Amino acid sequence: MYKQIAANKRNTILIMVIFIAIITAISACLAYYLKDWWIILYVFIATTIYTLIQYFASASLATIMTGAREIEKKDNPRLWKTVENLSLTAGLPMPRVFIIDDPAPNAFATGRDPAHAVVAATTGLLDIMDDKELTAVMGHELSHVKNYDIRVSMITFGLVCLVGYISDIGIRMMFFHDDDDERSPVGLILIIFTSILAPLAASLAQMAVSREREYLADASSVSITRYPEGMISALKKLDTHTRPMKHQNAATEALYINNPMRKGFWSNLFSTHPPIEKRIERLEYGKKTF
Repeated sequence: MYKQIAANKRNTILIMVIFIAIITAISACLAYYLKDWWIILYVFIATTIYTLIQYFASASLATIMTGAREIEKKDNPRLWKTVENLSLTAGLPMPRVFIIDDPAPNAFATGRDPAHAVVAATTGLLDIMDDKELTAVMGHELSHVKNYDIRVSMITFGLVCLVGYISDIGIRMMFFHDDDDERSPVGLILIIFTSILAPLAASLAQMAVSREREYLADASSVSITRYPEGMISALKKLDTHTRPMKHQNAATEALYINNPMRKGFWSNLFSTHPPIEKRIERLEYGKKTF
C-alpha cells in the first residue's frame, strides 16, 4: 500500500506535466493560427491566476456546488464523534464536517491538505449505515485526506476544467475572426485537433487517477479501522441503495465514495469510480494482508 501511495505521488507530478503540455500545445496552436504569439503569455498568466484561485478556494466551491452545510458536534454527535475518533487514530487534524440533505447514500472529502480538509456525508448515508459501516466510510474519506488524494483530485479537476475552457475559446475563435488569407491551414488543423482531443484526454486522465485512488482509499480505511468487514459491508449497502443525487454535477463526481450521477452506458464507461463489485473483490482478496 505504501508503495502505491509513493507511486501515486510520482504520477501526480507526471499528470501535471501532461496537463501543462496540453495547455501549452493548445495556446501555441492558437498563437500560430492567429499569428499572435502573445497568446501563449496570456494563457500562462490566466492559468497561474486560475490555479491559485482553485488551490485556495476548492473546498468552499465543492461545498457550495454540493449543497453541503457545515455542522458542529451538537448538530450530529454520531457523525462528528466518528470523524473525530478516526482523525485521532490516523494522526490527522480534525477536518471540517458537513452534511448534505440528500436521500442518496454518499460521502466525499476535499481540501488542499490535511490542515484544510473537509469531509461530508449525506443524510441518506447516515440513515442506512450502522456505526461500523459509517466508521469504514468516513475512514475511506479520511484516507483520501491522509494520502493527499484531495489535493490530486482538486488539481486534476481544475486542470480538466481549464483545458476544456481554453479549447472552447479556441473553437469559438476559429468561427469568429476576420478573414485573413495569410493564416496557415496547418494552424487550423492543429487547433481543431487539440481543441477536440485535449478535453477527452484530460477527462480520461482524471478517470484513471480517481479509480486507482478509490481502491487505495478502501484499503487505507481498513488499515485505520482494522475491520475489513466494515468496509465490505458498507460498499455492499452503497451498491444496493445506489441512486443519483439531487444535485448532480460532473465536476464534483470524482470526490464521492460512490458515483453520484445517473447510471447509463456512457456514464459507466467514463465514470471516475471503479465498479463496486471490483472494489469488494480487492478487499476480500486482501483480507489476509490487512
